[in-house]
Amino acid sequence: MTEPGPAVMWRRIGRALLARPGRGQVIAGLLCGVLAFALVAQAQTTSGSSGVTAARTQDLLTILSDLQGRADRLRGQVADLQVTQARLAGGSAGTTAALAEARRRAQTLGILTGTVAARGPGVVLTVADPRGSVRADVLLDAIEELRDAGAEALQLSGVRVVASTSLVDVPGGVKVDGQTVRPPYRLVAIGESRTLSSALGIPGGVLDTVDSQSGAHAVVTTSPSLAVTALRALTTPRYARPAPSQSP
Repeated sequence: MTEPGPAVMWRRIGRALLARPGRGQVIAGLLCGVLAFALVAQAQTTSGSSGVTAARTQDLLTILSDLQGRADRLRGQVADLQVTQARLAGGSAGTTAALAEARRRAQTLGILTGTVAARGPGVVLTVADPRGSVRADVLLDAIEELRDAGAEALQLSGVRVVASTSLVDVPGGVKVDGQTVRPPYRLVAIGESRTLSSALGIPGGVLDTVDSQSGAHAVVTTSPSLAVTALRALTTPRYARPAPSQSP
């Protein structure tokens, strides 16, 4: 019987390898895949490292300081909540603490909704407008600037200003939640007085806008103790109802 030649043998080996990979081929393929993954990971690591290196040292220090500050604030909030939880869980003493906590929250919500009078440091914006040239939108801008600067209680010429307050131009003045007020306007805001004053005095801001009106002039005064005494009746929502809190 004639033995097959070398060419025939190589063809048979090739068909065998294509038909069923051997254990050695599988191992070799896996090694190639691992090597390729390592090269890609190394390239990505090198790219990320170069990006961090390119950042300025001062920027990195600033980011680190900001993160540290946030962590400190969060730790403080957690500590406060733990203290509150411990007070509320203390039996009869916990009941007293719960009532005190409920009263405190009611007072806070009352200040925000305008149903409770408020006192504290802040600023008074007085707008003289003998010609009636200051429109409602200018006063609304002043209110929004003070809110953005952290004002916690607002009162415009004897009318309590809350989140839903509306201002409309009327002859000789401005209607605030249905009540007509006339110049000079007096806007009282309770909050950090220096921050509130700076918010009104920024270039091109409220003071510049008022002074650009014909015959109008605005003055800001700070005070360590101001009172917001105007109250707003609490209205019952027509459609919104409390919803059960959902755990994350």
